[in-house]
Amino acid sequence: MRSHLLLVTGHWPLVTGHWPLVTGHWPLVTNMGVPLRMKTALAGYLIKQKILGKKKYPLVLMLEPLFACNLKCAGCGKVQQPVEILKKRMTPEECWNAVEECGAPIVSIAGGEPLAHLQIEEIVKGFIKRKKFVFLCTNAVMLEYNLHKFEPSPYLIISVHLDGLKETHDRITGKGVYDSAVKAIKAAKAKGFCVMTNTTVYDGEKVEDFRKFVEMMKEMGIDGMMISPGYAYEKASRQDLFLAKEKTREWFRKAVEGWREKQWPLNQSPLFIDFLQGKIDFDCTAWGNPSRNIFGWQKPCYLIEDGGYAKTYKELIETTDWKKYGPESGDPRCANCMAHVGFEPSAVDFIFKHPLKALLRKSD
Repeated sequence: MRSHLLLVTGHWPLVTGHWPLVTGHWPLVTNMGVPLRMKTALAGYLIKQKILGKKKYPLVLMLEPLFACNLKCAGCGKVQQPVEILKKRMTPEECWNAVEECGAPIVSIAGGEPLAHLQIEEIVKGFIKRKKFVFLCTNAVMLEYNLHKFEPSPYLIISVHLDGLKETHDRITGKGVYDSAVKAIKAAKAKGFCVMTNTTVYDGEKVEDFRKFVEMMKEMGIDGMMISPGYAYEKASRQDLFLAKEKTREWFRKAVEGWREKQWPLNQSPLFIDFLQGKIDFDCTAWGNPSRNIFGWQKPCYLIEDGGYAKTYKELIETTDWKKYGPESGDPRCANCMAHVGFEPSAVDFIFKHPLKALLRKSD
């Protein structure tokens, strides 16, 4: 059964006004940051997966067409790769084939620094042609000088890595990076691009500084914000930056207090935000954000490197022992992980499995 046929009959609750997705009560999309077109497409895609009875399906393709970067951030493990690895690039065809393989409606292009890929313009245009929503993730140092390569589109979101106020961000990325990023954000907004931020929270950041940062981004007209605690990459140069699980929950309870009333443009499921605060618990469903990079499909996710690689998406799903990973697995690398890659899909899946429970949680 094709889900879009149901959407136009008038009998499907999505379009009658009785389905909470439209009324504004559906917790998946009450967040301000998600564009309406993406909300609608994602809802239709999720309904289709449920109709087809699929238990494992991708939400976002995590694409890393290169590991090379123009920065050496303290919390990153990618740039520590050998030089010969940093020289490798995925071809545009490999990138497009990856999304065709898995069928995800959204692609997050990261790395490394995607703007360092000489064919990034072609790659992005190919995804847009396929009507995939693209998050072009960048540290923004090269953004202003590359804006002419792209055109504003309802399918393109420029996602700028910004970890907080100037002192906080430059502590992680390097002196002067914050100013470059903010300047580039303003330039992109002025040209009509949809611009969001991607914030990783590390140990040592003050709650009051974070709240001030969110208000500042809101005043700048940012279209959405994604927040996630940092993952302790084994190759990261600073291992003292990462929060343990209980400290993460305590920090986020204070940091996002009253976020709905303040109308913060958080580009995530409210249930994931509840998860960060310890109000609800989820198992890891990393299959929801599959990772494809220069080596292949990474098992089980882009955060853990020694799980091996699959040649195809089908092989990734069918041959990965998913029970070996996650908070209950006993793997010490998963013990403190609360990153969006594993738990945002869990939040979305919970909504569709338990819609009434999800709806009632709105008042939490």
